[in-house]
Amino acid sequence: MSQHPLIEQLIEAQLAFLDQEFAQPDTVQNEFLSFYHWFRKQPLEKLWSFPQVNDLLQKQILATPASEFLLEQIADHIRLALAHSVNDTTKIEDIIPVATIDKIAQYVASKSGHRQALIHRIVNNPAFSTTLTQLIHHSIQDYIDNSVMNKRVPGVGRFMKMGKSVLESVTDSNLDDTVKHYLQKNIIKISQLSEQVINHQFDDNKLYHFQANLWHKIKQVPLSSLRKYIEVSDLPKTVGMGHEIWDHIRQTDYLKQQLHDGVYAWYIRNAERHFDSILNDINIDERLIQNELQNLLLPVIQQMISSEHLRQRARVYLEKFYYSEKTLSILNLNQA
Repeated sequence: MSQHPLIEQLIEAQLAFLDQEFAQPDTVQNEFLSFYHWFRKQPLEKLWSFPQVNDLLQKQILATPASEFLLEQIADHIRLALAHSVNDTTKIEDIIPVATIDKIAQYVASKSGHRQALIHRIVNNPAFSTTLTQLIHHSIQDYIDNSVMNKRVPGVGRFMKMGKSVLESVTDSNLDDTVKHYLQKNIIKISQLSEQVINHQFDDNKLYHFQANLWHKIKQVPLSSLRKYIEVSDLPKTVGMGHEIWDHIRQTDYLKQQLHDGVYAWYIRNAERHFDSILNDINIDERLIQNELQNLLLPVIQQMISSEHLRQRARVYLEKFYYSEKTLSILNLNQA
């Protein structure tokens, strides 16, 4: 493209004008507010369709794996949070309001039906029955072998051994098998009794006081005590295992469908709403734009100007405009 002196002078003049205008803080503020005032009045459905929103989220959230650098950063931030010195002087009650704890305690205690159903499922699980049988069996065996009388009363040990021998001869099996057989035969009754005892011990009132007493025991504990239960050196491994779970779930049809339907439900509810209402839902309003986002954007604009990035990009489009056939015709210039 051959250059024309007049056009080059016009381009340079306009570039200088843009540099001067955008160097003024008011220009950035006014332009950004002007855009915001226009944008906030647009209904969602006029700018973006549901497929556009869904495709973006599906791609960015589900189809894009987390980078190794991100995983390292997550582990580093957790480690820094756990090792921070402020944990030594901050107690649990300093960051968790007692009123909220009391609400949670009342809520949990009031769910009698859910709690009883959970207890019923636990005590009727074969694993619970097996554990309970073994526990009772070992307790009986320990009592027979190490009873208080056996240790303190002379001759009782020999008597107990003789009693065991007689019992074995009568039942034609050893004592262990006899006890196990009895427990297996009566484990249903024992489980039902266990369920009654557990429900009694965890009724609404007792469960509420149990939670309240637990809170009073831990509320003065410093946050640094969490280090006892979390292996900081294992964070890269544990974060990696958590990522493996997410990395598998994000690729399942289940999560893809859940995200699709969730976005669709949100879109239908908000399609006709203006963006000022939608942005207000996430606490973005004009005051935030003026007081916060402007301060964030101003250094960016200033850096663009000082680095001449804005000038270089503007020149590209100004050259296209001034050297177009229509503009040359208006200016009565021949493109020599």
